[in-house]
Amino acid sequence: MLVQIAWRNLLASPVNLIIGALILFGTFLFVVVGGLLDSLNAAMARSVIGSAAGHAQIYSAKSKDELSLYGSMGGDPDLGAVTEFPRIKEALEAHPNVKEVVPMGVSGALITSGNTVDVALEELRNLYKAKDGVFDRPEFAKLSAVELDERITAARRHVRQMIKVLEADQKKAAAILQDKAIDPEVVASLEKVSRDDFWADFDRDVWGSLEFLENKVAPQVTDSQLLFIRYLGTDLDRFQQSFDRMQVVDGTRVPKGQRGFLVAKLFYEDQLKLKNARRLDKLKDAKALGRLIATDDELKRFVKENRAQTRDIVLQLDDLETAEATTRLQRFLASSEKDLSALLSAFFDTTDENLEARHAFFYEQLAPLLQLYKVRVGDTLTIKAFSRAGAVSAVNVKVYGTFAFTGLEKSPLAGTTSLMDLMSFRDLYGYLTADKAEELAQLKRETGAKQVTRDSAEADLFGEGNTVVAEATAGVIDEKKEFTGVGRRLREDDLVKRVYTDAEINGGVVLHAAVILKDPSQLKQTLVELNALSTEKGLGIKAVSWQQASGLLGQVILFFRVLLLMAVAFIFGVAMVIINNAMMMATLQRTQVIGTMRAIGAQRTLVLSMVLVESVVLGLVFGGLGMGLGSALMAWLHANGIAAPNDVAYFFFSGPRLLPELSTANLVVALAIILLVTLASTMLPAVIATRVSPLRAMQADE
Repeated sequence: MLVQIAWRNLLASPVNLIIGALILFGTFLFVVVGGLLDSLNAAMARSVIGSAAGHAQIYSAKSKDELSLYGSMGGDPDLGAVTEFPRIKEALEAHPNVKEVVPMGVSGALITSGNTVDVALEELRNLYKAKDGVFDRPEFAKLSAVELDERITAARRHVRQMIKVLEADQKKAAAILQDKAIDPEVVASLEKVSRDDFWADFDRDVWGSLEFLENKVAPQVTDSQLLFIRYLGTDLDRFQQSFDRMQVVDGTRVPKGQRGFLVAKLFYEDQLKLKNARRLDKLKDAKALGRLIATDDELKRFVKENRAQTRDIVLQLDDLETAEATTRLQRFLASSEKDLSALLSAFFDTTDENLEARHAFFYEQLAPLLQLYKVRVGDTLTIKAFSRAGAVSAVNVKVYGTFAFTGLEKSPLAGTTSLMDLMSFRDLYGYLTADKAEELAQLKRETGAKQVTRDSAEADLFGEGNTVVAEATAGVIDEKKEFTGVGRRLREDDLVKRVYTDAEINGGVVLHAAVILKDPSQLKQTLVELNALSTEKGLGIKAVSWQQASGLLGQVILFFRVLLLMAVAFIFGVAMVIINNAMMMATLQRTQVIGTMRAIGAQRTLVLSMVLVESVVLGLVFGGLGMGLGSALMAWLHANGIAAPNDVAYFFFSGPRLLPELSTANLVVALAIILLVTLASTMLPAVIATRVSPLRAMQADE
């Protein structure tokens, strides 16, 4: 009966419509925003877990800073070394919910990409060395004597073409600069290397001629770059098995147990690709997103820079390639212009109408003549960094390929960290590896050196009875002997080809490690148990969730969730006040009805129940409508997705589009909150309604 009365009175008063509209809007807002935040949290979890963190991370409990995989405000965190990793790994993997523990260490270093002339001269030097039987580039060993001579001739032509470009640049500079601003030594050097007699005598003193070119000509080209590269040192084979979103894009995986490097594809494209080609790619990507060159200032800047900066392309081409590129551009542009720089400038004058055709022409006709990347797959990369002790250390690693995480190809957060083998990481970071320990042991044996402790250093070094081993003169050091045995092997191909065992890879120092769980839903309980295990067995580690390990980045969702709760609390607080006032008005308007009911015998409990049931029905009907509309919108968003507005959003969306999903928990919580707010708002008016007497009802009627 009470439900029937409530249903009959549902739309009887405009006040109920106002209350219903508030309930509908509040429910709709909670369902949609709550669902979006939950979906965003889940997407970001997939990004962090699938790209580096795993479900949890462990690191030394003695660390000065907390682990932050993506860096912190002050740079990389100061972490203590995990020195007993094999014991820790064994203990953790014995836990029933731990599937895998992957050793890691995140750091950053500097790499130098030589200028265009340096690269060409290095190629020429390696070809001449190959002719003498020294193969710094293994692929040259496969060339016959005739093929080597042909490659040398082509490389020399390339260098001579570069010199012509530099001469033209020097003449242009002379026309606009004062004589004092022109270095006469530069002019003399260019004149010397441009003469035929220099090249006629080149083979008489190959190394002297190359040295002159490297010291006098190459420095005149300033297109070299000093790049900061962020990398993750890890067991590469185990990493790819555990993080299945990681896919090799170019090249191959690093062979199991070997040293090697995989460059993040986004970093490879943004930092190591020919700038003109990269800008063309960005123009095409922007057009696919609906951006237009005609109206977008950033795209206009790309076009302007491409038109002005053609020198990198011109310097890459020898005389035959220059002629071929000129012919192809003349044919494409229907132009009689003979200067390649002018043709390239005209070609890069891209508009929304000609962009597709010019992008296709560049990659089909010009790219085969160019080296698009400063570091190629198969090259050896020299990486320099400050070790933990503050000294500069360097390692040479072979670039086996590039990689990306599926769905995060354009994310700057996940697409700029490269992968390095753990042995090279330890060398670069300054930790003693088995190879270096072996080298040090050999040096001790050969030199008779002994270990000196801090406490006895003064007595051992300066005490009585010590004798001079050798004077510090140039003749004492045998330079050839310095690179024999282990020392020589460490600097040659043997180190690159050496296959390390799992015991060697996992047996050294690590900075932290990813923990992959069998059942991720048990993360919180597992973390409690792992930290307890560390205390019990003296492992000296701290286990944290992926969200905590990601540092400030992981707190973004928490921040938005707090904002949502504050917004919802504000909205429902206002709603409670409005609903309360509206119900008070409705109660006053129904004084006669309630008094009459009391006069014919209705008890106060019946009146109270009637008002509360009406509120519940009101909340269920309009709350249900709000839930239905919110669910419909979420279903539409899931079907169509929300496009990432920029590259940064790729990481938070775990891909180019966010596909929101609505959980049953969201609906239940939304309905519960709505009913609670509605009942709380109507409680006071309901109590007031029970106090209406028949006498007052008759007075109201009069």
